[in-house]
Amino acid sequence: MDVPLEPTPRSLLGLQHMTPRQQLRSGRLPRRLTQLFVGLTIFGLSMAMVIRGGLGMIPWDVFHYGLAAHVPLSFGTITIIVALFVLLLWIPLREVPGLGTIANAIWVGISADLALALLSTPDPLVLKILLMSGGIVLNAFATALYIGAQFGPGPRDGLMTGLARRLPVSLRVVRTGLEVIVVLVGWLLGGVVGVGTVLFALAIGPLTQAFLPPLVVRVDPPRR
Repeated sequence: MDVPLEPTPRSLLGLQHMTPRQQLRSGRLPRRLTQLFVGLTIFGLSMAMVIRGGLGMIPWDVFHYGLAAHVPLSFGTITIIVALFVLLLWIPLREVPGLGTIANAIWVGISADLALALLSTPDPLVLKILLMSGGIVLNAFATALYIGAQFGPGPRDGLMTGLARRLPVSLRVVRTGLEVIVVLVGWLLGGVVGVGTVLFALAIGPLTQAFLPPLVVRVDPPRR
């Protein structure tokens, strides 16, 4: 799920563009690995919270949920399969996945399934709203955690930035276009579109932007 970060340049945030080898040689590895996997775990939990809120799903999850309704696989398993397929699309774009990219592709789906097994949809509307809203805020916090760990973008993030670098349109246009497509296809397959879908689309960028600066782990400049 891509989060635009244009208002604050990467250099000011301390984010580095690194190869997988550089990511492992840039220092503070235990702190960064812990932050990465805590972030990905919370990310899966946040997805489950929005789903169990029953008021609409995160755009890509509309697609995941719609697919899961037609095959004998869990939601998390579908999420992993879609992420791995998206990584194949990186090849013609010449994008290079990092450790965080691979971890994102696999661990988010596992943590989402675990959270879905523990959570249920409440009956009172106020609890549904709280669950949905809390999930959106947690998703932004989790995104800032795993981006700040500096192990590379998620599979869907890299697809969007890769396309934006090779098409004569902005990242925002690419992001919007892809998410409209996955929401439409997911809705046709049976995914749930609602106020939560719209609220996520509007809030995730500003929320992640607010959480990110203190969560970026400062590392040594990339070395060859």
